[in-house]
This record gives sequence, structure tokens and C-alpha cells, in this order.
Amino acid sequence: MRRGIAAAVLAAAIAVSASACGSSSSGSSGSGAKADSPVTITWWDTSDATNEAPTYKALVAAFEKANPTITVKYVNVPFADAQTKFQTAAGSSGAPDVLRADVGWTSGFAKAGYLVPLDGTAATADSSSFEKQLVTQASYNGHQYGVPLVTDTLGLMYNKALFAKAGITAAPTTWDELKADAALVKQKDGVDGFEFNAASYYAMPFLYGEGTDMIDASSQKITVNSAAAVKGIDTIKSLLASPGVTKLDTTANAYATMMDKFGSGKIAMIVQGPWETTNVYKGSAFTDKSNLGVAQVPAGSTGKAGAPIGGHNLVAYAGADTAHQAASEKFIAFMTSAASQVTIATKNATLPTRSDAYTSAVTSNPGIAAFQAILAAGVPRPAVPEYSSMYTPFNTDLLKILAGQESTQTGLNNASVAIKKLVPSYATQ
Repeated sequence: MRRGIAAAVLAAAIAVSASACGSSSSGSSGSGAKADSPVTITWWDTSDATNEAPTYKALVAAFEKANPTITVKYVNVPFADAQTKFQTAAGSSGAPDVLRADVGWTSGFAKAGYLVPLDGTAATADSSSFEKQLVTQASYNGHQYGVPLVTDTLGLMYNKALFAKAGITAAPTTWDELKADAALVKQKDGVDGFEFNAASYYAMPFLYGEGTDMIDASSQKITVNSAAAVKGIDTIKSLLASPGVTKLDTTANAYATMMDKFGSGKIAMIVQGPWETTNVYKGSAFTDKSNLGVAQVPAGSTGKAGAPIGGHNLVAYAGADTAHQAASEKFIAFMTSAASQVTIATKNATLPTRSDAYTSAVTSNPGIAAFQAILAAGVPRPAVPEYSSMYTPFNTDLLKILAGQESTQTGLNNASVAIKKLVPSYATQ
């Protein structure tokens, strides 16, 4: 798992060296500096240092060439460390000017006063070109604090060849259909039909399918232990007990093992995000990329289907002076432009956040084209700063429930108690 999963579970804050800081180390021009005065801004990029960062570095160079008075100090910060590291830096007035922030961090950073609103700035001049739900997810208290850079959601990945061998002509649209297809694959192909990644983020479609979520932000109520949520988690339990479905694996290597088996054709279906398509294509079962099918996650008993929307926003530090903020806004506009997003998508195989970036060159990647088709069904996260942190207690009890250590209701009740500590003003069931 990489995106959308809360980083709030990180341990104590990590000290930030002065050399990595933005405004405090960038030779501030002062608030009265001329617009064309040389300025250096710092950008913390949280992308994968090996596979994705080279593309972003090349774009930084292109930006500097187009804007000779602005220098961008590029710092690649491991994603797992970035949330806590930024909080520490912002609290000591030494944060980077621009951060590539997980969508789940944006509202929390905005609430803490770490981010500057971008409404009406160069950074948000093209907001109408972005997918509406992504702009909503980058906003807090009526203001836009981030500009969507890349996005993702979960879909049902499946092996078309295994489907054809089993006589399955279309992807399942309900969990009951998926159960039947998994059993058929096992019978006809001799491999498991489905494996579930036992993690709270991947359980969200089962809640959405029953018309619920961990919380109801509009009524300020905790719903993770509601009757609908119980039904959703019981659906997972039912799946895990079904023929042709891989038994629960909670070992440390469970995720990697699942991906290896799917890539080599030993599993027919998984719920997964577009960040894994490049790795899937490396598998022996997908040397022909067209063998990978991607469909919307199956619907629950309500007929509803949906998956969480993840991804990253570019945000600007509120503690920077006027000159640095202006340069940061121009940089954000450049990095999230249609042309830059086309470059990022074609080089990194990630999903653009604006409709005009889905060019023929981008959608020639079958994985991107497939996920674009289901992105509209994605469910934005509530603009609740504590929301991402809720995945952790939910995950703790989800594993106990699926392992048979707790009943579904007891486990979700325990998760509700833990979530209540994060949002004490919310009502409980």
C-alpha cells in the first residue's frame, strides 16, 4: 500500500535540519521584495525516490528555465516520514515553501494554520479544469488549500485470460457475483479466484457499499459500528470463508505475496489501485498488458459501489513571506498544469487530476485509461482533519475481527471508542 493510507500512525516527531527548511534557509527577499527579484523556494517531494522522483526533478528544471528568477531547492522526503516531519518543521517556522501532501493531510495542516489559502491565486487559476471531487478534497472550511497533483482510487483488477478459461465474460458487479466467479475460477483454472488485502483502506468499499463510512461528518456522528458497517464487514468475513478465496493472511509479507501471486497468474482478482499497474505489468501473466482488466469495485447490498479517492495535493506554507508565497503559487501552477500532468502520467503511470490532461498519449496506457473510467465513482474523504488517523484504530480491530478474535460488533464498537478520542464532539451509536 502506498497512497491514501494514514501516516498519522507515525511515532514521535522527527527533527528537521536547517538545511532542509524552506523559507528559513532560502535567502528570503522580504515581504517588500520586487516581483522579479531572485528567490529560492524549497519543495519537499514525497514521491517514490527511484521510480517517480526523476520525472519531478526534470519538471523542476523546466520550471527554473522558464522562470529564471526562481530557484527551486528540491528535497525528496520519504512519504512515511513526511507528515510528522512537516508538522515539526511548520511548528518551528521552518517548513518547506511547497509540500507534496497526501490528500488526507491537507485539512489537518489547514486547521493547524500551516497552509496558506490558494483561492484567487495563480495556483488555482485553472481550478475548473480539475475533477470536481478532487478540488473538494483539497479544500477546508470553504477555502482551497491544495491543488491536486495526482489521484487514485481502488478498482477490481482481474486476469482476463483466467476469466476466459473459466467461462466468465464480464467482471462481477456485486460481492455475491464475485464469490461465484472466485469459486468458478478455482474449479476451472485450479487457482484462487480472489484475495483480499486485510487493511482498513481496502475495507472502505464494503462500508460504502452499505451506504456508510467511518463517520458521518454532516451530522457529526461516528458510524463505524453502525448496523450498515457491521453488514459491510460481515461481507468480508463471508468472502474469506468462500470457495476459491484465499484464506486470511496477516503475515508481514502478505501484501507483497498477494501482488506476486496476482502478477504470476495464481490469483484471478484483487482490489487494488493504479499505483500497482506498473508492477503488475512486470508479472509473467501480464507481459501482454491487455490481459489486465480493471473494473469498478463490486456493489454492496444497497446497490451502491464506491472506493476511496487518494492521491496528493501541492500545498504552500503559510509561514513564508510574500515573495516566497508568490513564487510557490507560480510553481504549483506549473507543476499542476495540463502539460506537466501529461508528462507525469506518461512517465510515472499515475492518474492526472484534470480532465484536459487525459490525452491520447496518457490513455494509451491501458491501466490509466481503465482507472479513469471508474474515477468518477470514487468517494472523497470528508474534510475532517482527524479522518486519516481513523484508519489506524479501524485497522487494528478489523484484523481482530477477520482473525476471529472479536465479533464484528464488538470489534467495531472498540474502533468507535478509539475514533471518539480523535473527534470527541462526535456522537456515538
